[in-house]
Amino acid sequence: MSFIWFLIIGGLIGWLAGIILGKDIPGGIIGNIIAGIIGAWIGGMLLGSWGPKISDFYIFPTLIGAIILVFIVSLIMKSLRKAS
Repeated sequence: MSFIWFLIIGGLIGWLAGIILGKDIPGGIIGNIIAGIIGAWIGGMLLGSWGPKISDFYIFPTLIGAIILVFIVSLIMKSLRKAS
């Protein structure tokens, strides 16, 4: 059951990061989940573990990490569109 919560919280964090930046994450729901999980890793590496914790995710570092990831992915997608 904790794995399902892990996926749900990861998806919500990825979705929130996309909304905050006003960018769409490629891949829809799967992309949101991946952005949330990778964002948790990035946020944990950069900011450590602090703030409220839900299902192995520290919310603030995870959200900041997901925002960074979505921003980088949107820059890459923008440059790929210009190149083609």
